[in-house]
Amino acid sequence: MSLIPEIESFLLCPTPDGWITQALANQDIMLIDHANCEKKAASTALTLLFRYVEKAELQHNLSRLAREELRHFEQVAALMKKRGVTYRPISAALYAQRLHKHIRSSEPHKLIDTLIVGAFIEARSCERFYRLAPFLDEELGTFYRSLLKSEARHYQGYLKMARDYAKGPIDERVAFFAEVEREAILTPDIEFRFHSGVAA
Repeated sequence: MSLIPEIESFLLCPTPDGWITQALANQDIMLIDHANCEKKAASTALTLLFRYVEKAELQHNLSRLAREELRHFEQVAALMKKRGVTYRPISAALYAQRLHKHIRSSEPHKLIDTLIVGAFIEARSCERFYRLAPFLDEELGTFYRSLLKSEARHYQGYLKMARDYAKGPIDERVAFFAEVEREAILTPDIEFRFHSGVAA
């Protein structure tokens, strides 16, 4: 099993070892927050579906993506039930907020930035599943490995849409968000979450 080189070069830093240690010690929280992340990913896709109804390719891609994210949520919820993990409300990580606050407010920049941020979130999810899988029990490790392909496809899809809908090159904007994403991952957090930095 190997992480696709494209994602390794897209992300400017690997997940810190300290976060892996915390994830293994807090698997209940990891699963609850993972379930939340899948719901949020579906919600983001649906929000974009309603906001950009005139973009046919976006409608097609994100409709499929939302269904897949909800299927993943169902799979995580089933695993939680099997393991006796009670689904309860927990606060969100600051990770997405740290990225979203840099999204420009005027169109078409808002759409392009939103799609780029979506690509980074999916790429980081893919990287975290990859990093975690070898340390987990067989059932959970196999499940996380099974998600690698779809998360990589979601990352590629978001990035392709950003390039397709941009009026020009987006490399500069991608590089900007790569730095923002790196800082979000390396900034210590108060609480452990699936997309948090290392909890202080």
